[in-house]
Amino acid sequence: MDLEILHHYTCTRALLPKILNIQRPMKRSMVFLSFVFWTLTLVPLLKYVFIVLRADDNGEGGTFALYSLICRHARVNSLPNCQLADEDLSTYKKDILAPNPTTFGSSLKSTLERHRVLQKCLLVLALIGTCMVIGDGVLTPAISVFSAVSGVELAMAKEHHKCSEAMFADLGHFSQLSIKIAFTSIVYPSLILAYMGQAAYLSQHHVIENDYRIGFYVSVPEKLRWPVLAIAILAAVVGSQAIITGTFSIIKQCSALGCFPRVKIVHTSSKVHGQIYIPEINWILMLLCLAVTIGFRDTKRMGNASGLAVITVMLVTTCLMSLVIVLCWHQNVFLALCFVLFFGTIEALYFSASLIKFLEGAWVPIVLALTFMLVMYVWHYGTLKKYEFDVQNKVSVDWLLSLGPSLGIVRVRGIGLIHTELVSGIPAIFSHFVTNLPAFHQVLVFICIKSVPVPHVRHEEQFLVGHIGPREYRLYRCIVRYGYRDVQKDDLEFENDIVCTLAEFIRTGKVGPNSVDENSTKQDEKMAGCWNAFNPCRRHSDSPEIDRGVREELQDLMEAREAGVAYILGHSYVRAKQGSSLLKKFVINYGYDLLRRNSRAPTYALSVPHASTLEVGMAYHV
Repeated sequence: MDLEILHHYTCTRALLPKILNIQRPMKRSMVFLSFVFWTLTLVPLLKYVFIVLRADDNGEGGTFALYSLICRHARVNSLPNCQLADEDLSTYKKDILAPNPTTFGSSLKSTLERHRVLQKCLLVLALIGTCMVIGDGVLTPAISVFSAVSGVELAMAKEHHKCSEAMFADLGHFSQLSIKIAFTSIVYPSLILAYMGQAAYLSQHHVIENDYRIGFYVSVPEKLRWPVLAIAILAAVVGSQAIITGTFSIIKQCSALGCFPRVKIVHTSSKVHGQIYIPEINWILMLLCLAVTIGFRDTKRMGNASGLAVITVMLVTTCLMSLVIVLCWHQNVFLALCFVLFFGTIEALYFSASLIKFLEGAWVPIVLALTFMLVMYVWHYGTLKKYEFDVQNKVSVDWLLSLGPSLGIVRVRGIGLIHTELVSGIPAIFSHFVTNLPAFHQVLVFICIKSVPVPHVRHEEQFLVGHIGPREYRLYRCIVRYGYRDVQKDDLEFENDIVCTLAEFIRTGKVGPNSVDENSTKQDEKMAGCWNAFNPCRRHSDSPEIDRGVREELQDLMEAREAGVAYILGHSYVRAKQGSSLLKKFVINYGYDLLRRNSRAPTYALSVPHASTLEVGMAYHV
């Protein structure tokens, strides 16, 4: 749908007045048709269908998917909790077009890995495209339905709007092959024929007057205008729903990678993966959509706004795609330059044509994008500083081991799941807790739930397990990995998976040493991925093929599971440390704190039961 919006609104709002100055009707129609034909051929057909679609991220598309591809190949991550073990995921790497990286590609990769400023610029570029898509989620429902209804007035000298833009609405739900076949064999020929028919009709029947503009419904017979209007409204509704659903998916992806506050995500289908609904975002989109409709009240300024939003996303896609060509496809830099110069020049012309309408409505997507990007960047900045505080204040494993097998505290029955963002070391909330309450569960598991820059993680690759200290300590670390489009499990299923994974790890002993030196740089090599298709929890711990130590450890795990599972989470109060700049104090103390207080609690985001949850309050001075 956005591909059609591009040429339509940029043409009608910026370039069409010049075309209308041509006096000869036939020449005027041919110029207009030529402009539409080459726009549809070069941008949607050549660029997107034959080039950009090949840069999918394991079936996912969009600017966020391109950013994810670049992050994986250049080892750039939004949060510094990536591990070498993440690269062993089956979905982490995709096939590339060339087996060996080019010299320029290797240099560019090392430059991105070394310079944090370039990584931030790359993140900001991806956020600009993402925020413009969200802004389009506000504008598209308003302009689609409003323009479909206003089409009745076209015979009475109102604005032109086509009814074919919803042809692209659901492309993201199909495979590459189906998209290419549908677009090249149905959508593209239909659009070209439709505009050729309009051009032919207008060249013979249309007379330009001072108060009369080109319109689609002019060429529709009067008896068919009401049925065509009904079809146009239905198409507008479908297109609006598609962009709203896409906005939900983008928000979920950003939230998974720490770039958006926690929101309520409702999975509306148990069969269709990724079909979600976000109530907070839906209400915000509704209010903004009503504000735009009431404020503008016509499709002209709405079209100016929507056109700028779409062309900005396309410019961002072109920039990111040039990096994908060099870093991911390992192609020559000359090919990437040709791509960005050819398509970038075309889109820059559209962008400039849309930008001159800044005061006539084009300012709206800029304001919306800046607002959403400010929210995203403040949340990401606060989350990053909070993680850095956790890393700097984590407790060493030596301190934990010096407490002895009982850890210097009373060990009560049950399993304690300590949630932390650290992939190594002991979180500060643990020492803070045992200092004030010297009692803990007989089995302790430090859980790190992290997102990796892939859309999906296979179930058998989801868990990494390791011992902390000797076996008799009953201390474990479990890293649970999700893709940015994966659905987190509910509490009961999650508990069963954790216990079964621990049981399989204890039974097989995939990690050779009895302890994990978590200060070692090779820690990832000592974490084991454990999963068995046969439920290991059902295996009897008294089996003669299991040695005594393993049998006792399994017995303790099963007894602790029967006693119950408790979730221990940190409740952080983030404040800027003394000596910080005024800008940092404002961002952390007011901006990030406002977002934190108005977002969903970590207990909801992690789907943990309230009755079994214990939150440990702690001040973070970042």
